[in-house]
Amino acid sequence: MQEFIISNWWILPVIIILFLGLKTVNQGTVGVVTIFGRYQRVLRPGLRLLIPFIEQIYKKISIQNRSVEMEFQAVTADQANVYFKSMLLYAVQNADEETIKRVAFKFIGERDLMQALTRTIEGTIRSFVATKRQAEILALRKEIVEYVKGQIDQLLEDWGYHLLDLQINDITFDQAIMDSMSRVVASHNLKAAAENEGQALLITKTKSAEAEGNAIKIAAEAERQAAQLRGQGVALFREEVAKGMSQAAEQMKQANLDTNVILFSMWTEAIKNFAEVGKGNVIFLDGSSDGMQNSMKQIMGMLEMKGGTNR
Repeated sequence: MQEFIISNWWILPVIIILFLGLKTVNQGTVGVVTIFGRYQRVLRPGLRLLIPFIEQIYKKISIQNRSVEMEFQAVTADQANVYFKSMLLYAVQNADEETIKRVAFKFIGERDLMQALTRTIEGTIRSFVATKRQAEILALRKEIVEYVKGQIDQLLEDWGYHLLDLQINDITFDQAIMDSMSRVVASHNLKAAAENEGQALLITKTKSAEAEGNAIKIAAEAERQAAQLRGQGVALFREEVAKGMSQAAEQMKQANLDTNVILFSMWTEAIKNFAEVGKGNVIFLDGSSDGMQNSMKQIMGMLEMKGGTNR
């Protein structure tokens, strides 16, 4: 046994050296291997073997999505300060060897990458905001994101990265501007409310006037029809009276009676009607025989004048 150990003493150091050369690369990352500081190859996820003391893992690069929050200030064309809070989502373009080499050696460290990335995006947004007025900014979130992507996509590709999304979570202004914007919105709301109330009142008055006009038209039409019916009633009454008087006069002539009896009867009926239907009006009538004879003569004279005119 001792002879075997003595003759195979080199096996243990080899096992130790091989064990030192085993390295693990986690899922979602790629290892960059260098030899004496010079790029050699990339290591994919899993258990990998390096040449001990010669090959070194220079950097492990994550190919997963990464995010960073940014807060910065910009100035509009009308000299208003705008404050942005945004979230940047980016990732390595792919796991190809050339892309990994650019990512590994373009910047000294992660801190330098983040500083260059955030400053580039801030500068791009500031240049866009500087061409817009304060009143336009709140409605331009989508346009700002599209502008930033269009400006820095090529630059990020040169670095080996890709901008996945830029979300502008909050846009604020100085407190004085925020207060003035609130007053403007409130005044617009009051104006819209007043216009709506005025239109409602106008509609109400218009409908009321139309209803009143229709009611007047209906009442006038009803009055016209009533007057027409009253006139027709009076005409029919007179016609019937004339027929009755004509028939009575004809019958009295056939009976050789004096037609003045008809006038006397009409006179007495008129007096009776005054007494029954009168509503407090005072009518003075001479009830003596001379007065009645006088009234009869006046009626006869009126009839004779009417007869002469008809002739």
